[in-house]
Amino acid sequence: MMLVSETNLEQPVELWQRAVTDGHLRLDTAGRSTRIVYVASGHSEDFTDPEERVRANIYAELIYAYEYSPTVIGVEVVVPDRKPSDRADLVVFRDERKTRPFAVIECKREGISDAEFAQAVEQAAGNGTWAKLRADYVMVAAGATRQVLDFTGAYGVYERHDNIVADLPRRYGRPEEYKYRRGGAVDLSAVRKDQLISALGKCHQTLWGGGKLSPPAAFGELSKLIFVKVSDEKALRKVGSPYEFQIKSHEGPERLAERIRRLYEEHRRRDPDVFEDQIRVDDLTMRTIVEHLEGISLSDTDLDVKGVAFETFMDGFFKGDFGQYFTPREVIAFAVALLKPTATDVILDPACGSGGFLLHALDAIVQEADEHFERDTARHLTHWRDFARSHLFGIEINEEIARVAKMNMIIHEDGHSNVIRHDALAPVETATRRNPGFVQEGFSLVLTNPPFGAQVTATQAPWLGEYELGSARASTGSVRARRAQRTEILFVERIFDYLKPGGRAAVILPDGVLSNASSQYVRDFIIDRFRLLAVVSLPTTAFSHFGTTVKASILFLRKRMLGEEVQDSEEVFLAAAESVGYDGTGRPAANQLPQILEAYRVFEARLAASVE
Repeated sequence: MMLVSETNLEQPVELWQRAVTDGHLRLDTAGRSTRIVYVASGHSEDFTDPEERVRANIYAELIYAYEYSPTVIGVEVVVPDRKPSDRADLVVFRDERKTRPFAVIECKREGISDAEFAQAVEQAAGNGTWAKLRADYVMVAAGATRQVLDFTGAYGVYERHDNIVADLPRRYGRPEEYKYRRGGAVDLSAVRKDQLISALGKCHQTLWGGGKLSPPAAFGELSKLIFVKVSDEKALRKVGSPYEFQIKSHEGPERLAERIRRLYEEHRRRDPDVFEDQIRVDDLTMRTIVEHLEGISLSDTDLDVKGVAFETFMDGFFKGDFGQYFTPREVIAFAVALLKPTATDVILDPACGSGGFLLHALDAIVQEADEHFERDTARHLTHWRDFARSHLFGIEINEEIARVAKMNMIIHEDGHSNVIRHDALAPVETATRRNPGFVQEGFSLVLTNPPFGAQVTATQAPWLGEYELGSARASTGSVRARRAQRTEILFVERIFDYLKPGGRAAVILPDGVLSNASSQYVRDFIIDRFRLLAVVSLPTTAFSHFGTTVKASILFLRKRMLGEEVQDSEEVFLAAAESVGYDGTGRPAANQLPQILEAYRVFEARLAASVE
């Protein structure tokens, strides 16, 4: 993420590979392990060490991005008289005799903790300010996370905040005020999936801080900062103008935090639907988050890369206590593919959690655009962006998770304005007052994994008796409100309320609803109101590594047209998946869902042919 425009090679090629091609580095595979040779110094190291790959990339950057000759770059430089004895990973000297240090660089593997990074800063600063290896600048690079300290002028050897600069100077010059500029020598870079997952993981670890914030609260704060980041990337600016979401030279953490908070408030006023409260992280934490994210272009990173990266990140984030808010991507992808949404559909998830169903539906429309228009053309972008803005709707009862869903939509190119924090089981008109798009019979597709097992009581919800499934019929024929009803059962009726006649739904329900004798009235409701298209049984491993072992199935439904009666000849596709792509611990495993989808297509085609 430090690559300058002229060296920004196609991913996943790394800059050290260019240095190998140009003869500055050499790979030696003669021994048991691959070694990398720094040709100018003759030094070699084991290239299987993750830190060595970081050093090789920094070495190449010093040559190509910072324009230093390999003859002035020292590798594993002994720090004179330092006790205990120490070596600097890289030193840029002012002379080829390597007697006058200019910059000392410490390299660490990608993904180290904040504490480990702080320790690396102390190690590098200690080496760089040691009397016999006195350098003007010190840099620490832990993969994509960088920090450069200026020890020129009046900055003392113990200064660690006000002397941070935007970047290492080029060709022995002075540090630039800003590193990243639109269309400049160093612009923001699109990143690979693994790089984005790593950056998100580091940010969340920084915010979570070992338990200072709950996982969703930490992700909520991260969402606010990503909101600033994305808004800053999309802001209009002239070529050569600096981005705001980055560390400015000689700007202490207090001034940086003040600037980021001001940006947040400016963008929040323009889009008040996203966040209602202020950023609640301290100044040093905010600076660390900016360090992790400043060089990434979220806008330019491929939509598929962002989709997989964020789902992979949240796969771990939503385990345990928060597993109820996350549906595995393999299950979502199967359900969306079976129903084949198009840009004409209006789609709702009334229990949207982190927004997985909505994002996969959006991805289906992007693929639809691919079939008709060339990528990145105006018609291609309009096709799916208009859909995202006006055809995707979500409801989430948990405030923190609703923010996650909104932020997830923003990162994936929008659709967040129709995600609301609300109780989807409350009367429909209460949602309509929040957003006029939430109307009864207003949706052609409902995709959802409602919460299982929770009870809604008549005391908590005086509207419970308004549900047919929230009422009970006595032997005398009278109808009374139930004292309580399970949420998943009420969601079945709410799906019916929101669907247009002929509209379709995919809903995940516990198998007890489908098999228990006490739930017969729910099955009767489903058959009377819906044409049952398919039932796909999921293994217990489908949700076990997210903290629940409830056996569940996906029901695919079509709301009956007015006057449509149940026919004895109606066929239903039934299938059982023994594996869905991962085992009970979340490790990769076989996935039978693609074969089940293919079998359903055959079933679907046969039914269509019989109608004709």
